[in-house]
Amino acid sequence: MADILDEIIKKTKDDLERKKVEYPMEWLGRSLSFNPFLPRDVHSVLKSTPENPYRIIAEIKKASPSKGIIREDFDPMLIAQEYEKGGADALSILTEPHWFKGNVEYLGMVRRYVPTPLLRKDFIIDKYQILEALVYGADFILLIAKALSRKELKELLDYTRHLGMEALVEIHDKVDLTKAVFAGADIIGINHRNLETFEMDMKLSERLIPLIPNSKIIVAESGINNHETVVELSKVGADAFLVGEHFMRQDDISSALSKLKYGE
Repeated sequence: MADILDEIIKKTKDDLERKKVEYPMEWLGRSLSFNPFLPRDVHSVLKSTPENPYRIIAEIKKASPSKGIIREDFDPMLIAQEYEKGGADALSILTEPHWFKGNVEYLGMVRRYVPTPLLRKDFIIDKYQILEALVYGADFILLIAKALSRKELKELLDYTRHLGMEALVEIHDKVDLTKAVFAGADIIGINHRNLETFEMDMKLSERLIPLIPNSKIIVAESGINNHETVVELSKVGADAFLVGEHFMRQDDISSALSKLKYGE
């Protein structure tokens, strides 16, 4: 499992080469003139407030490298509607096709029928993927600090904002945090799961949040499956909580989300 991140990045590069031949970036750019989806502001839906202290980014995810297929009866549209009903503040949609069984088409499907802001969650290493995210209706994208150099991260974040979108910059340690701050990230996600070993460290937010500059929106990711954990992470400074696997394993998704968010 140690080199799974490298494998995913390599496969992503192969896919990109094919896509760029089939649908060149200029073609994608031209399609924007017909694009009905303008990016929506995500700062206001992710920042914790007294009225809404626990912001939930609910994830639509069929599989993962460490767990295999998580949800057999996988219908992105129905899941999105259940999430909206349960009170999700934003939706994260996995678009990586090989390990996570995602599809970029899910973004457009969900965007047409569900008003909740959308995160494109993928291994983004190229401007092409960011433009593609905009075309398909994403409001913000994931950038993984571990997968990018400082220069690459800054360039991709700048390009994202140039297109009117925002990025959730994911970190796992102090080195990643330094990259994120250098790039000018406003939304910083702390992933409790190590992407190289898949081990969980639920104390990571507690250690890293005090090192993050004030005014940043902080998203706690992975291993969150009950209201008590949400409350504890909120106390150390998390604004929002990205939750996927826990919801994907539930029969009643909307009530599971409501319970995690409101504790009822």
